[in-house]
Amino acid sequence: MPASTMNASFGDGSVLLWMLEFFLFIIWFWLLITIFSDLFRDHETSGAAKAFWVIFVVILPYLGALIYLIARGGGMAERNAKQAAAMQAQVDARIRAAAGSGSGASSAEQIAQAKSLLDSGAISQAEFDALKAKALA
Repeated sequence: MPASTMNASFGDGSVLLWMLEFFLFIIWFWLLITIFSDLFRDHETSGAAKAFWVIFVVILPYLGALIYLIARGGGMAERNAKQAAAMQAQVDARIRAAAGSGSGASSAEQIAQAKSLLDSGAISQAEFDALKAKALA
């Protein structure tokens, strides 16, 4: 292929335009995942409202996404924080259950294990106090 032909096809901006279109597609896809996960995480919104938002975001992609973010952006952060806290609570409960349901350790051994967790920074003082009270009960 002659160099002049290659320069003509590369220099007219078609590659940059393709890259911009590809970038916008990736952004739109990411926004869809974010918006849909937030939309279906919200238990207070009715099914009809969810269907409206899905249709609106799919039919008018960027306008729908921007309007959704403007209208429900504050709630998105709250729902995301609430889900993260719930997930952390589940992990903490599993860790406590695994630590508490050991091999039938005595109270002193359970308190010693909890103290070592406290010293390593894995648990807080309040969690240590709760484990200590549970071991002594």
